[in-house]
Amino acid sequence: MFSGALLENLESQQKRSESHFELGHLPAPESSVHPLWGLLSCVPKKMLTIRRQQHKSIWGALKALSWCGTTPTFCQVLIGFHKRQCPINCPRQSASALSPADGQHTGRRKMPIVRNVSRAVSRLLQSPGCGCGIPIIPARCIGVSPRQVASDASFHSVSFSDSDHPRVLITGGLGQLGVGLAKLLRKRFGKNNVILSDIRKPADNVFYSGPFIYADILDYKNLREIVVNNRITWLFHYSALLSAVGEANVPLARAVNITGLHNVLDIAAEHNLRLFVPSTIGAFGPTSPRNPTPDLCIQRPRTIYGVSKVHAELMGEYYHYRYGLDFRCLRYPGIISADSQPGGGTTDYAVQIFHDAMKTGKFQCYLKPDTRLPMMYIDDCLKATLEVMEAPAEALSMRTYNISAMSFVPEELVQEVQKHVPELQVTYKVDEVRQAIADSWPMNFDDRNARRDWGWKHDYDLPELVTTMFSFLGSDSRIAQIN
Repeated sequence: MFSGALLENLESQQKRSESHFELGHLPAPESSVHPLWGLLSCVPKKMLTIRRQQHKSIWGALKALSWCGTTPTFCQVLIGFHKRQCPINCPRQSASALSPADGQHTGRRKMPIVRNVSRAVSRLLQSPGCGCGIPIIPARCIGVSPRQVASDASFHSVSFSDSDHPRVLITGGLGQLGVGLAKLLRKRFGKNNVILSDIRKPADNVFYSGPFIYADILDYKNLREIVVNNRITWLFHYSALLSAVGEANVPLARAVNITGLHNVLDIAAEHNLRLFVPSTIGAFGPTSPRNPTPDLCIQRPRTIYGVSKVHAELMGEYYHYRYGLDFRCLRYPGIISADSQPGGGTTDYAVQIFHDAMKTGKFQCYLKPDTRLPMMYIDDCLKATLEVMEAPAEALSMRTYNISAMSFVPEELVQEVQKHVPELQVTYKVDEVRQAIADSWPMNFDDRNARRDWGWKHDYDLPELVTTMFSFLGSDSRIAQIN
């Protein structure tokens, strides 16, 4: 039967002054999800919008249901709506006793919502015109949000055969990692199966390289529609404000890094997605062991970026254990890439030095020359991300892993760069904010669990990294000169 809370909500909406309302906005019963509610969730929201005069008839039918001693089947409910009367033989209230406002047949044509619900049922049931013998479809077959389901609900990740590729959405796709990840995934799963998204306008080469859409992670409804309309099964959540930028605008960092994450978690759980959220060396603090830093230890970061990443790790694990969400997370070291400009992170000096060496031959470092931090070339980072997403769930002993490749200080990087650009001039002007952040971060990552559980192995050390960076940047520079 319908719960009293649902009927009270319907009755309260009947008294409102608005001319329309949507059934999709009504809360589900607290104790269980009623079959009709599950059915209505199958119908597009815009099809469920009904007018006030139609609202009275539906509300009357639902009120009649609350008097009945048994729960009706889908077919009975639909027959009742067609006839504008109680959808089952109610021992306490006959259909003829209902007033027109309470659901009596009025002779008018079938309501639009009835036609729409009928179409949905005809797709779900083998014989939509059958009697009452067909069992009700379990509500768990339909995606529901953890905001709406009972506490014992369970979700399961989608598995893929060799011939069936995941449908991928990347949020914050125009950052340092998103474009490169999209390129890698499109080679693996097909160009049209990977959708890049951001709130910024993409460059022409990015826009024409594959599907791109506008997606604001703070707009829950918009993000949910994107997932549903594009049948997304994997979601890579890269939207975030980095360390130094976040400290300059804490309210915005809190909104993007925390509120945006909550939207992504709810949508991923509702639609059974496999969710990847990157974490960082910034998730550790000055009281954490620094050399090496294990997967599990005291964290206590002192930046809003680090706090939000610890929050993401813990919330992802909670949703995994509480709702069965297939959540996967890697703690990235500093990432070095030739494809993107530095984005305001504390480790971005290791990217800036290559651009300055090629353009001006002068580089000013904002960290002390002996500040050691873990680093990784972007190809290793993207490879690790894909590998952990493809790893069998049973192989994962935890949901958040450290990954590492190399660790160096600015002075060591300068010496390696000067082997390629001997005339490079380097000065040091310490940024106290970034230096304080770096001094609280790990010097080395212990990534033994990742290497053991899913076979992680890096390809680039410092010499290979520097050679590769100059190879890419040198090619781009020569092409620019020719153009």
